[in-house]
Amino acid sequence: MTKVIAITGKGGTGKTAVAALLIRYLSKNDNFLLAVDADADTNLPETLGCEVIKTIGDAKEALQEEITKPKPDHPDMNKESILQSKIYEIIEEMPGYDLLVMGRPEGAGCYCYVNNLLRGIMDKLVVNYDVVVIDTEAGLEHFSRKIIRNVDNLIVVTDASRRGFRTAERIHELVDELESNISNIHVIANKVTDANRDKIEKLAGDLKLDLIGMVPLDPKVEELDIGGIPLSELPEDSVAVIEIEKIAKKLGF
Repeated sequence: MTKVIAITGKGGTGKTAVAALLIRYLSKNDNFLLAVDADADTNLPETLGCEVIKTIGDAKEALQEEITKPKPDHPDMNKESILQSKIYEIIEEMPGYDLLVMGRPEGAGCYCYVNNLLRGIMDKLVVNYDVVVIDTEAGLEHFSRKIIRNVDNLIVVTDASRRGFRTAERIHELVDELESNISNIHVIANKVTDANRDKIEKLAGDLKLDLIGMVPLDPKVEELDIGGIPLSELPEDSVAVIEIEKIAKKLGF
């Protein structure tokens, strides 16, 4: 069965870096993997070292234009098949995984019909993979629309700040309110140092959050990020790479 992992968190905590490192590990361990960038502020492709030209947003816009054409010039068509074919064209095949980018939010007008079509297509798509890793937004916009319906593990990335942990707590509450099909919620603390490690453990305990791992502050990650170099170039002895491997094993990989 397909395992779906979604990653979210407050801006600036390094959630996309965590997603990229998890994708790096899983793609090297015989998993047929789909990486999904569901954040409107698209950063995952660059972090992975992929140049994306088209997105699901582009495909939805094209179909929306077809739907709104005047009827005389607009013969009946199988809209789901058209959208599905566009999405399969958009998927980028990378070494070890496929990449799909959601793209920008909708423009003017109602996209409810197109989103309903997209849900059905995504249901068919994800079952073709062993693992799906989604880099999403703190607001869980895509989950509230249930475009990807079932999530096995939602991972909230935070830093050592109380604000970051409060964001994790609010996301936990929002998931309950939405009655989403999310089986487990975990927290990963990122950019951890010896000075803040104990504080992080205490904050997680006070808020009753499942702290599944603490990724150390890694100068090599910052160095690659500043240079615009994908995180796939990190050496195997990187402290961040080693911790992500431990976390992946806790998730059952």
